[in-house]
Amino acid sequence: MLSTGKTRIDGILGVVAVGAGLAVAQLLSSIKSGLNGPIVSIGNRVIDYVPASIEKFVIRIFGVNDKLALVIIISVVVLILAILIGSSYFSGKRRQANLIVIFMMIIAVVASIFDASAGVLSVLPSLAAGGTTIWILKILENRTKQNESEGLTINRRELFKTVGFIAVGSAAAVIAGNFFRTQASAQLKRLDILLPKALKFLPPLPTDPALKTAGLSKLITPNGEFYRIDTAIVVPNINIETWRFKIDGMVGNPLEFTYKELTDRPVFELDCTIACVSNEVGGNLVGNARWLGIRLDDLVKEASPFDSADQVMGHSIDGFTAGFPVAALDGRDAMIAIGMNGEPLPVDHGFPARVIVPGIYGYVSATKWLTRIELTRFDQAEGYWIPRGWSVQAPIKTASRIDTPTTASSVKAGGRVIAGVAWAPIRGISKVEVRVNKNAWRPATLGPVLAKTTWRQWWIDWEAEPGDVLLSVRATDGTGALQSSKRVSIAPNGAEGWHTIKITVST
Repeated sequence: MLSTGKTRIDGILGVVAVGAGLAVAQLLSSIKSGLNGPIVSIGNRVIDYVPASIEKFVIRIFGVNDKLALVIIISVVVLILAILIGSSYFSGKRRQANLIVIFMMIIAVVASIFDASAGVLSVLPSLAAGGTTIWILKILENRTKQNESEGLTINRRELFKTVGFIAVGSAAAVIAGNFFRTQASAQLKRLDILLPKALKFLPPLPTDPALKTAGLSKLITPNGEFYRIDTAIVVPNINIETWRFKIDGMVGNPLEFTYKELTDRPVFELDCTIACVSNEVGGNLVGNARWLGIRLDDLVKEASPFDSADQVMGHSIDGFTAGFPVAALDGRDAMIAIGMNGEPLPVDHGFPARVIVPGIYGYVSATKWLTRIELTRFDQAEGYWIPRGWSVQAPIKTASRIDTPTTASSVKAGGRVIAGVAWAPIRGISKVEVRVNKNAWRPATLGPVLAKTTWRQWWIDWEAEPGDVLLSVRATDGTGALQSSKRVSIAPNGAEGWHTIKITVST
């Protein structure tokens, strides 16, 4: 019987072999945009086919880290299988170990075939991963020797030297892959882009009240702090030279643009708050930015849409789709955004172009890494999230949030400030009220108005007294409608309810 130490070494050798295979796959996936390694391809298929109930649960638990959590889970499964492969192979069950490797390779190959940008080369990283793993197992086997009296033993010196070489080679493959991917990165290319000038700039931003109130959300959310929610495990690396944007479908005049042709058109600025439908009451999946882009109403009008078309469907290079009503092209300044807060659109937020439609949740409108706008019908096509249980119509609901103090915090008694933000694009915010415990609602001071499409900061002075305290906030939109107090889950069209937090005031 093999010792525990020997079994442990066998498992480590399996990890070394599988790790080398994955490293080679990563190197190969960097040679061409759209190629993915096995873990990414499998992760993409999990996102595509996981039941809606599980998807909603994961989003609720992990929020913006949902894709990272998925990658970690898949990696742990691969690690367990790698240990099993090593334990089987070096205990004499080579056939069993090879079958596990082949099984894993087949799953990865099939997953890669269904990637959004799949082509002839899409299966290459997964095939290479499997082939490399089997080859490395054979090399490691050659560094062992059979001893009839003791069973399989290990020439440790030769083995450790070989493992060291393999580890260095795997690390070099990963580094080289990252280097090649970085050299071709859209992030670098966007740095060379000079944004076009808007025909009419928006007024300069007013002094931000957040400068005087610690913890209050900034008037404009910095790009690096803006929330990111999408279905992409790996951010698409788009070649701006070959990128094309099309408008087609139920139109009489299909259009196609290069990046230069698109950005040579008149552009305008838009201050707009966008929000994710997965944002819980009081959540942070919402942000406000100054966008630069091309008016979508004009582009669609040029394409001469058929009268029967009632849906505008955005298509991403990663296969994501999102559709909203043609009726939303009503002058509310829907745009194809190419800039964000004074710089070219960040890669994480959709470079080279994305859709922004004020007043509509992102899951039916905010297509990133945009390649196509299709005019279609709701009874003929569904966006990515619709068959997964989310509503077709998705206007952003009136919401408000307490930023400071934070929930479950402890503050000192005395003069304090309660502050936060409220939003109801495209209706605007006309009033925000705050309640301490069960006392009467008090009107808060409202921050500057950028537009009806943006959030408004608010704050109120408060004389805090010792004890446990409940703080609540509610907003009234620009039409005079009060934010709903009824607690509603995020599914299927957004959470509702007054944000209420509990804090402790100490002496």
